[in-house]
Amino acid sequence: MRLGLALGYWGRGPNPAHLDLAREAERLGYDSVWTAEAWGSDAFTPLTWIAAHTTRIRLGTAVAQMAARTPTATAMHALTLDHLSGGRMMLGLGLSGPQVVEGWYGRPFPRSPLTATREYVDVIRQVLRREAPVELAGRFHAHPYAGEDGTGLGKPLKPITHPLRAGLPVLLGAEGPKNIAQTTRIADGWLPLYWSPLRTDVYQASLTDVPAAGEGTSKGHFMIAPMARAAVCDDVSEGLLPVKAMLGFYIGGMGHAARNFHADLMARMGYEDEARHIQRLFAEGRREEAVLAVPDAFADEISLVGPRERIAERLELWRKGPVTDLLVTAPDPHTLRVLAELNA
Repeated sequence: MRLGLALGYWGRGPNPAHLDLAREAERLGYDSVWTAEAWGSDAFTPLTWIAAHTTRIRLGTAVAQMAARTPTATAMHALTLDHLSGGRMMLGLGLSGPQVVEGWYGRPFPRSPLTATREYVDVIRQVLRREAPVELAGRFHAHPYAGEDGTGLGKPLKPITHPLRAGLPVLLGAEGPKNIAQTTRIADGWLPLYWSPLRTDVYQASLTDVPAAGEGTSKGHFMIAPMARAAVCDDVSEGLLPVKAMLGFYIGGMGHAARNFHADLMARMGYEDEARHIQRLFAEGRREEAVLAVPDAFADEISLVGPRERIAERLELWRKGPVTDLLVTAPDPHTLRVLAELNA
């Protein structure tokens, strides 16, 4: 199991520690570093900055939002950064949810998310292969555009720039069972939002087409790369507070009460009553209560928090499962170092 560093997206402003953390992760032998985006900072610019200050560590987006760009624009970002970094780019994509897609990006959330995702990846693959001009008679991502409001003058094109790698890895952040199953068929890897090494059965039916970790697939080695908060600390309860804050926000605030993929996932992982309670509290404006309502047990399952000895024991659970890459959100160089030593 390889280690990656997940930096996420910016809050109020850029985090001055991110570049130092990325360089320390590279020094410690981490395989990858990942950036994200929500409705503030974008994923590609910080990753380019990190690429310019590192030499070996692989670079990934976890995730870049599909609604933010057309698939050809996303492919342009990826192929450009792949060239500039010497072939270190990995493209992680996510569909997000109706609240963000329609509220922030001002476009309709696709009524057939699986089809929209499949078309998006298809277009990107065509761009990266550069075998012919991009053509797709798609429902959501037709190339050339064929809508009634168009001119009809569009022509199929292929990128002027020759991509460095036709096989640049494409990963998907998927939560629903059907979406995960499709990911195993069309992508090079999967980016789970929450992963509990104690409940791998939650995903078992969706991963039937994935061979055991380390075995090859038709696409190479399929990556299963969940994110987990990690913190070496004496007080487990205190160390779990940032995890609970994240969960409270995602489960309570990242989606509509009637359609929240994050809350639905928590429910499938055995915490349905708690997920709905958190949603209600958040909707009522009781955000602090929503965070405190997140069960310590759930927060603990999906993270690595506590003294070194406790983290060592729990890390073994992650290593025994199908996870190929553990993307850690670590607040300090000491935690990064401890994890590197324990995973050596």
